[in-house]
Amino acid sequence: MVEQENQEQKIEGRNAVLEALRAGKTIDKLYVLDRCMDGPVRTIVREAKKHDLILNFVTKERLDQLSETGKHQGVIAIAAAYTYASVEDLLERAREKGEQPFLILLDGIEDPHNLGAIIRTANLAGAHGVIMPKHRAVGITPAVVRASAGAVAYTPVAKVTNLKTTMEELKRQGMWFVCADMDGTVMYDMDLTGPVGLVIGKEGEGVSRLVKESCDMTAAIPMKGEIDSLNASVAAGVLAYEIVRQRRNA
Repeated sequence: MVEQENQEQKIEGRNAVLEALRAGKTIDKLYVLDRCMDGPVRTIVREAKKHDLILNFVTKERLDQLSETGKHQGVIAIAAAYTYASVEDLLERAREKGEQPFLILLDGIEDPHNLGAIIRTANLAGAHGVIMPKHRAVGITPAVVRASAGAVAYTPVAKVTNLKTTMEELKRQGMWFVCADMDGTVMYDMDLTGPVGLVIGKEGEGVSRLVKESCDMTAAIPMKGEIDSLNASVAAGVLAYEIVRQRRNA
């Protein structure tokens, strides 16, 4: 069953708004900085007119009042509420593409910029979707949409009550899971092909014990510097592209 996050969703920033328009997302209102004539904004206006949207040309002060991120770049779209996908939707997406499922699971990500960056990586790496828990984690907010550079319009996100239970069900359907952990096996020495779920843990804490127990393997990213950990979104990107590399060569 799909679930809606809020009554409406603000999409801020030029890339995020343009990708939402191109993806056919339902836009109820579009606010544009009056007399702004630069190229990216003109492109957004042209795209909006293709969809017969009513344009509201307003002052910077009005945009500042509407903005939740403080980084609207002269455009804010008011869209229908964000609709989360189901886990089955993500698997169906893989089937439609004739590919082994590749999912990214997030165990308690709280920073909206990390979540947005991970969704962006998921899209570019060809993951079929992102799964995250309903509680104790950030949802799809305007800051997440902006940080994803519009990727939320293309990459489905599912919310589940219990991440461990969801993983166990997916394992019964043939998936296996690898989590990021600095004490794990170096990722280059692992077979990351097949129907795989990549599990990324909470900022500063990593993957929780119960979720880690449901993982089949733990993967470590080799590090040569003086500090011992990567930002969650960077770790997700490094491991996702190791999966991409291995799947290409399989």
